[in-house]
Amino acid sequence: MNKKVNIVTLGCSKNLIDSELFMGQLEANGYEVITDSNETDADIVAINTCGFILDAKEESINTILDFVEAKKRGDVSKIFVFGCLTERYKDELMAEIPEVDGFYGKFQVKKMVEDLEGEYKMSLKNQRYVTTPSHYAFLKISEGCNRTCSYCAIPYITGKHKSRPIEDIVIEATLLAKKGVKELLVIAQDLSFYGLDLYKEQRLAELVRQLAKIEGIEWIKLHYAYPSNFPYDLLPVMQQESKVSLYLDIALQHISDNMLKLMRRNINKEETLALLARIRKEVPGIHLRTTLLVGHPGETEEDFNELCEFVETARFERLGVFAYSHEDNTYAGENYEDIIVEETKQARVEKIMELQQNVSLLHNEQKVGKDLKVVIDRVEGDLYIARTEFDSPDVDGEVFVKSDRELSIGEFVKVHVTEAADYDLYAEIIE
Repeated sequence: MNKKVNIVTLGCSKNLIDSELFMGQLEANGYEVITDSNETDADIVAINTCGFILDAKEESINTILDFVEAKKRGDVSKIFVFGCLTERYKDELMAEIPEVDGFYGKFQVKKMVEDLEGEYKMSLKNQRYVTTPSHYAFLKISEGCNRTCSYCAIPYITGKHKSRPIEDIVIEATLLAKKGVKELLVIAQDLSFYGLDLYKEQRLAELVRQLAKIEGIEWIKLHYAYPSNFPYDLLPVMQQESKVSLYLDIALQHISDNMLKLMRRNINKEETLALLARIRKEVPGIHLRTTLLVGHPGETEEDFNELCEFVETARFERLGVFAYSHEDNTYAGENYEDIIVEETKQARVEKIMELQQNVSLLHNEQKVGKDLKVVIDRVEGDLYIARTEFDSPDVDGEVFVKSDRELSIGEFVKVHVTEAADYDLYAEIIE
C-alpha cells in the first residue's frame, strides 16, 4: 500500500474539524492526505460519517457501500469508517458491512492512527490540516450536549457537554492565525453552556474576548447558541469588540408554547420574544440566524400558523428550516407517534422558506447603496464571490463583486452594494 489516505467527511462542520485533526496526525506520521476525492490512487479511505437524521445516515451508508464496491474492484485496499454513525450503530454496521476493515467511534482518533501503524502525538492535539479555504476555519469549543430536546440524538451520540479549556482553544486559534486564517467560525452543539462544566459558570464571553486579542484574526462568528439560559454577558462583548461579527446563530426550533413544551426546549414564547428583543437592543445591527423544525409530533395547524406569523414578524436576517425525522434513542422517538405525513411536513418547510424569502429580500434591499466590508472567498468567471460579516460560508448569502483590479482570495475589501436579490447581493469594488 502507498502511504496516501483519502479522507471523506460527511455531515456538519464539527465533523470537519474531527477530520482535520485526524489529518494532522496522519501528516505527522508521513502520510499524504487527500480530501473527499473519488478519483485518487490512495490505497486507504477513511470515511467520517454523520448519524444525526435519516437523510444524513442514508448518505453515510451509501458512501460506505460505494467504497466497498471500489474495494472489490481493487481501487482501494483498506476502508476505515468513523464518526457519529459508528458511534450510534457500530455493532450493526460491523455485522452488515464486513468488507470494512475498521469501524471507530467519534472519539477514537488515537486508535485509528495506531491501526495505521502511526504514533498519536499529543503535542499535535491542537494542530489541524485545514481543508477550508485558508482564510477561514471552524473552531470547536466544546463537545456534547446536556439538553434533553425531544427530537435530538446528539446527547446520545456525543455524551454530556464537555467544554475545552480556554487556554487550549486560544492556542489552537493562534496556530490557525499563524497559518493565515483571518476568520474564526466558533462552533459547538451548545455555545450557551460553555464553561459550566469546567469552570462552574458560563465563560463564553471571556473566551470570545480572548479570541479577539489574537493577532491576524479579523472576524469571529458564533454558531449554535441555545436560547434557554442564554449568556447575556456575551452581548456587551459583541457590541464592544470590533472583531466579533454582528452575527449570531441561535436555533429556536419553534415559537408556540405547545410545541416548545413537546420539544422539551425549557423556554416559552414570552421568554423567547424577550430574549430576541434584548439581543437586538444591546447589539444594534446584529444579524440573527435561526433554525426551525416543522412536522414534530403534536404540531397542529394552529401551531404552524403561529410559527408562520412569527417568521413574518420576527424578521430574522438568516433562517433555515427542517422537517422532523423520527430518530432512535430520542424522547420523541420513544414516546411520540410520528403521524404527520411527509407531504405535510415538506409543504410546511416550503411555506416557511417562502415567507423567509420575502423577509430576506427586504433585508437585502436595505443594503443597496451602502458600503460594506467583505472577504473574497473565490472567483467565478469575471466575478469575485465574497461574504459580509453577516454571512457564514455555505449556509448564508454571498456578494457578487465586480472589480477592475485583481483581488486575492482571503482579501478584505470595501464594496458598494448596487443590487439585491432574495439571498445575495451585487456590488462593485470601491477604489
